[in-house]
Amino acid sequence: MLLDWVSLVPGWLVFGVVGGLVASVFVAGVFVVGGRLFPDEPISRGSIDGAGRRRMEIRDYLREIGEPFAEDHPIHGETVEFYLPGRDVAVTFDAQAYFRLERAGTYTVLCEHEMPARGLGRRFPFEVPELEQRPPAPDDPVATAFDHLDLPQSASPSEVKSAYREKVKTAHPDHGGSQSEFQRLQEAYATAREHAERAIAS
Repeated sequence: MLLDWVSLVPGWLVFGVVGGLVASVFVAGVFVVGGRLFPDEPISRGSIDGAGRRRMEIRDYLREIGEPFAEDHPIHGETVEFYLPGRDVAVTFDAQAYFRLERAGTYTVLCEHEMPARGLGRRFPFEVPELEQRPPAPDDPVATAFDHLDLPQSASPSEVKSAYREKVKTAHPDHGGSQSEFQRLQEAYATAREHAERAIAS
């Protein structure tokens, strides 16, 4: 009975379905091979750049000045990165949330991603203790990142990307490297790329 039904299906339809399945398998294979040869650019884990690093710096700063805080705290329908419950002060990276919270009566500090965490003290509506200036870290993460990629610090973003892709060929676990080696390469790439992009923008 099944054979009778199949015999009623036109040949061009069977050919089209089978051809479509073969093409789909081929395209999927191309993506798998391409993903292994040219892995995606690393996603920042927060420890190197961007909002994650800024959050870590703010967290450390608030602890240094002894100010109790809550992270990712909901208030007036918004979720702010930091909230100081004893002061009713919110710290956010979102400009729209800043204006809505200000209208709701909560003192809000808009923290730009480029602003050093210690700069928050000048924006708070209360006195903060003066902190000692820390000496600069002995290791320069930018120099270390460019050294890891075998590039000068004047390298362009495209040169950084090319060096990263070249190094991935040996550092990726699928190509004989270790997971820790690959992670160090990703972190170096994220730092070097950020520095190169900033140099162009400035």
